[in-house]
Parts: sequence; C-alpha cells; structure tokens
Amino acid sequence: MHIDSYRFGRIVIDRVEYDSDCLILGDTVRANWLRKQGHLLDVEDLQAVIDAKPTLLVVGCGAYGMMKIAEGTQRLLEQRGIQLEALDTHEAVTRLNELSREGGNAAAALHLTC
Repeated sequence: MHIDSYRFGRIVIDRVEYDSDCLILGDTVRANWLRKQGHLLDVEDLQAVIDAKPTLLVVGCGAYGMMKIAEGTQRLLEQRGIQLEALDTHEAVTRLNELSREGGNAAAALHLTC
C-alpha cells in the first residue's frame, strides 16, 4: 500500500482518491470512517483496528493535529499489544509509506481535515 499524496481533506492511496477520513487495515482502505465524537478518538472508533491486530497503529490527527486521543484508548491499545504513534496527518502519511516499504504490520486511522 502506498499513499501517493495528501492535502487537507483529500488523500490518494494506490491511485484511488478519498475525500473522507479513513482506516487502513493491511491492503484495505475503509473510507468514510466516522468517530463517535468528531475530534476525539475513542476505543469504540477503533474496533476494526483492534480486530485486525496490527502491531502498530499510526493515527493521523489532522492537518493541524486537532484530533485528540482519549486516555482510555491509548491504554486499551497497549493492553492489546498495539503500539500507538499519533502524528499530524502529513507526518503520518510519511511514516506509513516508510512502514509499507519495510513490510511492517501497521494500521492507520487518518483524519484528513483539521
């Protein structure tokens, strides 16, 4: 999986354009990813990620890093053996492409706007 480009509100993954927040699980992109509370990442928002059992979750917190991660979310991920990296979405895209080249077992949760 390769992220070709990202800009505020738009991401291109393997030549397919998305204009909504998305989850990346292995080679699958789940577009139109919604959270219970728009700018707060809660455990309930990540059930598909937890079920996929990646070793690493890269969270793109938005172009300006406005999405926050609830305390309990980080704790639950740690309990499930999932390392968390929370970055602004520009940095998250760079990190995901690095991980893809390395062949790691990573998932992503990407907020595309603020």
